[in-house]
Amino acid sequence: MNFMDFFWMNHRPGIFFAVELGALATVPVMMILFRKENSRIGSKERITVNDMLPTFFLLIMVAALITASFIPDAPSLINGIICCSLALLLMFIQTVRTGKPERAISAVRNLDFETLGLLLGLFVVIGGLTEVGVIHDFADFIVKTGSRSIFLLYSVIVWGSVLISAFVDNIPYVATMLPVLTLVTESLGIEPYLLYFGLLSGATLGGNMTPIGASANIAAVGLLKKEGYEVSFPTFMRIGVPYTLTAVLVGYLYFWFIWA
Repeated sequence: MNFMDFFWMNHRPGIFFAVELGALATVPVMMILFRKENSRIGSKERITVNDMLPTFFLLIMVAALITASFIPDAPSLINGIICCSLALLLMFIQTVRTGKPERAISAVRNLDFETLGLLLGLFVVIGGLTEVGVIHDFADFIVKTGSRSIFLLYSVIVWGSVLISAFVDNIPYVATMLPVLTLVTESLGIEPYLLYFGLLSGATLGGNMTPIGASANIAAVGLLKKEGYEVSFPTFMRIGVPYTLTAVLVGYLYFWFIWA
């Protein structure tokens, strides 16, 4: 898939609209959850932007990531290479322009190393589970459970992926499931897109259920902790569970009616 396939693919709306519809559906849910948070927000001093170079680099990064999606057989690490290369280049340019390496050193020191360490450890654990076949066994169980009908298989894949991705990073899980679903759809003689999109919606949106379900969640909780705000596992889930179930349900219905 390239960048445009997320909007329109095979003459049908793509995954972009499922995500946006899911986000819109969660607005009433969030309003109910935060109905008591109605105190006035205090005004803060405006931050004056005196250097547009970082913004310029951000736009270059977005354009480069979009362009990379159109490159056939691109290296699996291409997105990381793009982001890290631009970050290092920006730090170098800023150091040369100002003649003060302290800014680059300060940027490195301000990295959230605790969150980075947690992510590294999580990926190592998930990599170990993948290597010994635990993730594959989960995937195989899901497929066998729902193989009696297309609707049942689709339902089991979506909601099973939600459950697994709430506690397991979705990258190794999706990578394991894709070839499994390819074989299943070939044996059934059907197009794989419905099951692919069901897998993606369940695995990606399902990660919002817990603070360890996605790298972004871990990073966000780490940043909050750095600012003095502790977010416990139950507190996160009180918001994450209804939000996730609503968003996934909308995507689940959307893909079934559009791609079934």
